Amino acid sequence: MPKKIKLETEFITLGQFLKLAELIQSGGMAKWFLSEHEVFINGELDQRRGRKLRDGDKLQIPGFGEFVITK
Repeated sequence: MPKKIKLETEFITLGQFLKLAELIQSGGMAKWFLSEHEVFINGELDQRRGRKLRDGDKLQIPGFGEFVITK
């Protein structure tokens, strides 16, 4: 069962998501995390911390789990 991450706005960036999901402690760690771990968004590998995530997007991070963005 994917963990749900609730949006307060229309979208969040991948970097903001990592912090919200408590995978990193600060926004500054996003670049490092993305260089060390694969992140799949809707089945596609994406390492851009500025990637916009919207309602319904699904993320898989091997070793960390699955997440879904909800409104």
